[in-house]
Amino acid sequence: MKIMFCAAPGYGLMLPLVPLVWAARAAGHEILLATTSEMAEVGARAGLPVIDVFPARDVWAELMGKVGPGNTPPADEDLSEEEKLVAGSGNPFGVFTLTMTEGTLAAARAFGAELIVTTSDHAAGALAAIALDIPVLEVGNRVSWSMRDEDWRREHSNFATDDPLSRHLAEKLSFTAGPAKVLARIDPRAPSMGGMTAGEETDPRDGAPWWPMRYVPFNGGAVAPPWVFERPERPRVCVTLGTVVPFLSGTSNLTIVIEALGQLDVEVILAAGAADLSALGTLPANVRPAGFVPLSMFLPSCALIVHHGGSGTTAAPLYYGVPQLVLPAFADNFLSADRVAERGVGLRCDAAETDVATMRSLLERLLTEPAFAEAAAAVRDEMATQPSPAEILEKAVALV
Repeated sequence: MKIMFCAAPGYGLMLPLVPLVWAARAAGHEILLATTSEMAEVGARAGLPVIDVFPARDVWAELMGKVGPGNTPPADEDLSEEEKLVAGSGNPFGVFTLTMTEGTLAAARAFGAELIVTTSDHAAGALAAIALDIPVLEVGNRVSWSMRDEDWRREHSNFATDDPLSRHLAEKLSFTAGPAKVLARIDPRAPSMGGMTAGEETDPRDGAPWWPMRYVPFNGGAVAPPWVFERPERPRVCVTLGTVVPFLSGTSNLTIVIEALGQLDVEVILAAGAADLSALGTLPANVRPAGFVPLSMFLPSCALIVHHGGSGTTAAPLYYGVPQLVLPAFADNFLSADRVAERGVGLRCDAAETDVATMRSLLERLLTEPAFAEAAAAVRDEMATQPSPAEILEKAVALV
């Protein structure tokens, strides 16, 4: 079968799809990943055949530039009619729907796609499936929340295909707008984190079934530094802010965290990619700036992770049973932080309003109180019992 996978061009928006793509290829299907911007190269480095559906501009960089510090939204009179449709949707990811739908549809038609698999925050894939009258499998790429959450779906539904922007694109690209033929929607959350149990639920929007699926972390590949597989002599703590937060607000929020960790008998891995660390000053002797190292490469050796609450960064330590301290920054980070705290797998904290003594107390609790590690291990064990990406892919193909 020819299966096209569609994802928006952000790390947290595309990487959760990769294990499903691998499962499809391992099962012998022809596959194609449709994305753009930096994710086209990231997908290629993951061993996937990729088509860049909007090579004319780097739309991810443009979006980050618009929401970055010091930027104000343009006035209505400065927007094109299509840009006004995006602005009116209240969904910043609408820019991906606008720019990527035409290329996604063209790629699906040329490839001869028989099934489209798309993430829950990327309508371009669904619109291509509608245009070609083929089924679509929607994959939730949020482990702390998903499109099953009524409050989030009501205000942030990114999968709408009957909104003004989608209707405009349907008319522009000469197809009839309407509901997608959704085979199923995939929930990657552990049951105790709000996800599905083994029983099958249906979506009240269109009756499509919800299927649980085991989250399998993919954070990219890298040549492992020697320390990754060495047994740490002291508790190892990972600190990261993902890829978006350092761009939007820098790394200064980590100042108190690093100072507090410098007072503890721990080994700190500062996984900050290419972020500028100058705001942190001289790092304590127990802090190792590691640049980019995939979390899945060294999380199994960690006793704790401190992070911003990104969906993938929240999910990976759940998979490995590692307690978390979440410092939410924006958007769905706060939902992730709430879920982590409610389930007891970690704590949440506003780094901007916390002093070093309080931060140190939180870190010591997470490192010494067994309840957090026990809860994290319980969620890890739950996730291990959920259907694998390979099983889900086989189930979807059988329906097609």
